[in-house]
Amino acid sequence: STVLASQKNLVISIVITLMLPISTYLILVGEVYSYILAFFTVVLSSVLLYAARNTHNYLVKSRYQAYHDYLTKLGNRRYFLEILDSFIHTQDRGYAYLLLIDLDHFKTINDTLGHDIGDKLLQEVSLRMEKLSVAFNNTIARLGGDEFCVFSNEYETKEECLEQGELFAEKLLCVIKNSYYIDGNSLYISASIGISIAHTDDIDSTRYLKEADMAMYEAKHSGRDGIIIFNEALSLVVNQKLNIERLLHFAIKDEEITLNYQPQVEHNGKMIGCEVLVRWKNKEIGQIGPDVFIPIAEATGYIVELGAYILEESFKTIQEWSQKGICLQQLSINISMRQLMHQDFIPLVKSLLKEYIDDDCKMEIIFEITETSTTEDLTHLIAIIDKLKKHNISFSMDDFGTGYSSLSYLRSIPIKELKIDQSFIANIQDKQQASLVKTIIDISKNFGLVTVAEGVEYEYQRDILKDLDCDVCQGYLFSKPLSKTDFESFYNSYM
Repeated sequence: STVLASQKNLVISIVITLMLPISTYLILVGEVYSYILAFFTVVLSSVLLYAARNTHNYLVKSRYQAYHDYLTKLGNRRYFLEILDSFIHTQDRGYAYLLLIDLDHFKTINDTLGHDIGDKLLQEVSLRMEKLSVAFNNTIARLGGDEFCVFSNEYETKEECLEQGELFAEKLLCVIKNSYYIDGNSLYISASIGISIAHTDDIDSTRYLKEADMAMYEAKHSGRDGIIIFNEALSLVVNQKLNIERLLHFAIKDEEITLNYQPQVEHNGKMIGCEVLVRWKNKEIGQIGPDVFIPIAEATGYIVELGAYILEESFKTIQEWSQKGICLQQLSINISMRQLMHQDFIPLVKSLLKEYIDDDCKMEIIFEITETSTTEDLTHLIAIIDKLKKHNISFSMDDFGTGYSSLSYLRSIPIKELKIDQSFIANIQDKQQASLVKTIIDISKNFGLVTVAEGVEYEYQRDILKDLDCDVCQGYLFSKPLSKTDFESFYNSYM
C-alpha cells in the first residue's frame, strides 16, 4: 500500500480485489476459526487502506509544500520555473509575456511596523494580484521576499503579446497601488515591474527571468513605481551598472577613492573655504563620474560605508591643514540623506570629531544636503540637524531650485547656507534667468542665510552675481577641483 500510495484508486481496487474473495470464502466455510480469520482479513484490509490514504495525503501535502509559498499560498520559484520550462519546450511557436514585480520600499514597512504587518500586507497584495491574474488567465508565483512573477498564456504574435503584457502590467500596478488598511494602519505601496517576452524557440528558460529582472532593476533605478520592457539596449545599460556596482564595493579597499577640493570665494575675492568632492578611478574601467556611481551607491546602501570613508578622510584633511596653518573659514562635505538618517551616523560624527578636531581648530564644518532629499522625513531630519548643531556642525541646502520643496521647509530646516544650482548660473545673462536667481538670493537673505552660487565659469557671471548680492561663488573661474596637495599649493599662492 505504501509503494502504490501515489495511485490511490489503484490501491483501493487491489486491496478489495484480493481481500474480498478471501473474506467471503472464510465466512462461507462456517467454522469458528474461519470467522476469526475473516475478521482479521477485514482488519488487515482496513489497515492497508488507512496506511495508503495517510501516505497518499502526505505525498500530496509534501508536493504542495515543495511547489507553493507557505505565506501567500501562491506557487513558488520552483513551480514557476517548471511552468516556464514547460512552455519553452512546447511544439507550438508562440509568445508569452513574463512580469517580474518588486514592491517598492517594502523593507521600510517591515522595519517600522514589524514583520507581522509586512506579512499581512504581502498576503493582501498576493490576493489582489492573483485575482487579476485569473481574469487574464495568467500564472502568478512568489519568488521570495517581496518579489513576484507572472507568466501569461500563449499569443500567436509578438506584437499582440507585448500589447497585452503592457496592458496587464498597467492594471496590475494600479491594483497594487490602491491603499491598504491593516491592523489599524493605512498603508500605500507601489511596485517596480520588468517585462520580458518569452518565445518557444529558445531552449534556456532562465534567460527570460534574467531579462525581466534587468528591466525591473532599471525601473527601480528610474525612480520606482514604473514599468520597463526589456530590450538589448537596456541589457547593455544594466550590465554596465551591475559591473560598476560590483567594482564599487572594492573601491575603498583598493584605494581608488580620492577626494578633491574646490575653492569657494567671496565677491570681494577672498577665499573662505572649499567643498569636498569625491572621485573614483577604477583600474579596469577608468574614471567614473560621481553622477554615475553615487546614485548606484545610494540604491545599494553602499553609500553608508562610502560616506563614512569620505567623512573620515575629510576630517583628517581638516586636522592636517590646521597643523599646517591653512586657515579656511569653512569646509563643506556632501552628505547623502540615506547616510544622514542611518542610526550610526551621529555616533560616527562624534567619534571623528573627538579623534581629529581639537578645540584650536577654527574651521567650520558644513554638511551639504540636497533639496530633493529633504522631503523624506522632515521631523527626523530636523532632529538630527539639531543634535549635530550642538557639536558645531552647520548645514547647507545644495542644488536649491532643482526640487519642489516649499518655503515652509526652508523655514523649518535649521540650515546656514543655500547653494544655487549651477543650471541657473549657466544662463544668468538671460534677464528672466537672472531675475530667478535674484529671487532665490532675496529668499535666502530674508531667511538670514548665506548664498553660494555653483558653476561660476566666466567673469560676467561673477559680476552679475556680485550685483545681485550673492555672498560666495564656486566654479572653474577660480579653480577646478584640486587634489589635497594641489589645493595646498593653490591656497599658498592665492593668499
